Amino acid sequence: MTGSDASQHWAPGDHVLWRYRGNGTGAVHICRPVTVVQDTPELLAVWMAPGTECVRPVLADGTSVHDEPLATRYTAPRTTERARWAGSGVLKLARPGEPWSVWLFWERGWRFRSWYVNLEEPRTRWSGGVDSEDHFLDISVYPDRSWLWRDEDEFAQAQRSGLMGPEQAAGVREAGRRAVERIQEWGAPFSDGWEHWRPDPTWRVPDLPADWDRTPAHTGP
Repeated sequence: MTGSDASQHWAPGDHVLWRYRGNGTGAVHICRPVTVVQDTPELLAVWMAPGTECVRPVLADGTSVHDEPLATRYTAPRTTERARWAGSGVLKLARPGEPWSVWLFWERGWRFRSWYVNLEEPRTRWSGGVDSEDHFLDISVYPDRSWLWRDEDEFAQAQRSGLMGPEQAAGVREAGRRAVERIQEWGAPFSDGWEHWRPDPTWRVPDLPADWDRTPAHTGP
């Protein structure tokens, strides 16, 4: 980081953690080591390389969360596991204060597939990375500028399970509407050409630290 606290910016090639807290628990349950592509007052861009060791939530018996029926998906006991990111890498773009991040996905051979708008709490920066909380509802965006909602069933179930109250859910819906307006206007980052970006071939895959779930000593904007 080019500075002594979380208000400063990281340099391209720095390794940081992109984390999500469990809804209603405050405990980190998703952690992804990433490499900084760009970090300015306007945009944080990071690259999660194929094969990155990450932390993800699983059911208490180790099976996938998505194997649990929707009705009990958010109430069944959970734990976390370390696992390698499968498939192609992911470029993540986030503007300060915005209640979503935009992820870019490619097929093999760098054939661009889609953007993914992940609705989430605006990220909190700290010395080792950024923390957020996922808001369940998402949007897929395609090169022909078409788009569709994702995970509306999980968004509804999260409310039924008490993980999100009516006021917060309404705020998430409003954030989604604003994101759709951005898509329809074909504003940033969709119009910025990030689908043509490629990672520096000299970058190594960052390690998952033993203390991936540590509480930040200092947080900042």
